[in-house]
Amino acid sequence: MPDLYFRLMSLAFRVRDRIRPPGRLLVEIGIREGMTVVDYGCGPGSYVKEASGLVGAAGTVYAVDVHELAVEAVSHRSRKEGLANVIPILAKGYDSGLPDAVADLVYALDMFHMVENQKAFLAELHRITKPDGTLILDDGHQPREKTRRALLDSGFWSIEEETTDHLRCRPLAAVD
Repeated sequence: MPDLYFRLMSLAFRVRDRIRPPGRLLVEIGIREGMTVVDYGCGPGSYVKEASGLVGAAGTVYAVDVHELAVEAVSHRSRKEGLANVIPILAKGYDSGLPDAVADLVYALDMFHMVENQKAFLAELHRITKPDGTLILDDGHQPREKTRRALLDSGFWSIEEETTDHLRCRPLAAVD
């Protein structure tokens, strides 16, 4: 994604966040104190402050993105707002660099439509999610059926719940 496009997207997100504050969704998806949460495709960090507050000092928020400007924006915001439990990470392709089974909950919001190799992406999310963890995935700008099909065909996830906003998924057991 070119830098100019990222900057325009960041501006659009600021407007969106004033209309629909992101904190409400994070409470609804079940982020709680002490959790390790991954904001995958964090962009400029629309959700990091709220996620940081919900997990508290005992929790961690990994803010992962493939775009260097996104990671810089989250780093700046975390320092400025004293979000000591937010760790920005620059992903290399679909590799987040996170340890296996680190996350209680992973959310990937408004970005799945931009993922070229959705199976590889879903494999990485499966790798970093605890066996009893949760993935919250929204469609982005693609039809729900395409998202559902990608999840089910990946062999990594089962769909536990569908709402108008997102899908709640559980990791399937790894096959050796």
